[in-house]
Amino acid sequence: MQMFKTFRRAVFMWVALVIVALGAPVQASSPWQVALQGEHRSEAAKARDVYRHPRETLEFFGVTPSSTVLEMYPGGGWYTDVLAPVLAENGTLYAAHMGVNESNYARRALGGFLSKLGANGDLYKAVTVTAFNPPVDVEVAPPESVDVALAIRNIHSWIRLATLETALTSIYDALKPGGIFGVVQHRGKLGMSEQEMKDTGYVDPEYLIGLAELIGFELEAQSEVNANPGDTKDYETGVWTLPPSYRLGDQDRSKYEAIGESDRMTLKFVKPMN
Repeated sequence: MQMFKTFRRAVFMWVALVIVALGAPVQASSPWQVALQGEHRSEAAKARDVYRHPRETLEFFGVTPSSTVLEMYPGGGWYTDVLAPVLAENGTLYAAHMGVNESNYARRALGGFLSKLGANGDLYKAVTVTAFNPPVDVEVAPPESVDVALAIRNIHSWIRLATLETALTSIYDALKPGGIFGVVQHRGKLGMSEQEMKDTGYVDPEYLIGLAELIGFELEAQSEVNANPGDTKDYETGVWTLPPSYRLGDQDRSKYEAIGESDRMTLKFVKPMN
C-alpha cells in the first residue's frame, strides 16, 4: 500500500511538471487587484473604498492600464496608490502637486508624497511629478498628451484659492482632443453663493458645470456611484464634520460615522475634437 501511495504522488508530480512545461496558463493578479489589495495601501485607506469606489469611479472615467492620466492635487496620494500600480507597466501618470513654495502645508504634503514614491520605485514608476502653482506653474502635463484628467475632491480648494478657472484651463490644455475630464466633488445645494462653497467645501453642481462649459468642456455623463443621500450638508463646520476629518472630534461622532463620507457628484466631461 505504501509503495502504491509513493507511486501515485510521483505520477501527480510528473503530471504537474508536464503542465508547466507545456505552458498551461497560470492565474496572475490583475493590475486592479494589485492596486486595490496590495500591501502598499494601508488598512485605513482600503476601508474607505466603500465610500470612494475607486475602481468603479476610474473605469467610469475610462482609465485603463495603458492610459495617460493626469491627477490634479494628489495630496497624500490616496488615489495615486490605486492609479500608479494600474498604470505601472503600460501607462503614464502625471501628478500635479501643489507648489513647494505655496505654503508650509504644501511642503509637508509634497514631501510625504515624494517619500511615498521613493519608498517603492517599481510600483510608482509610471509617475511623473509636476506642479500646479499659478501664476508660475500652470503647465501640468505636456500639451494635448493626456487621455484622462482627474480632479477628485479639490474643486472647493481652487474656489477658496481663486484659481478654479486657471485650473480648468490647465487641465483643458493638457488633454488630447476627445480626452476625458473626471470630477468627483462634494455635492452642494443649487444656488449656493461662492462664500458658502468656500466655507463648507460643498460645490453647487450647476456652478461647476457652467464654468467648465465656459472653458470649453462638454458634459458627457454623470454617475451616482459616489452619492450619499444621508448627507444633509448643513453642518456648522462644513463637509469636514463628516469622516474622515471629524472636525468636531468626539462630539456626535457616532452620528457622523453613521452618515459616512460626503455625498459626491461624479461628472464626466469631454474636450471636444478639433
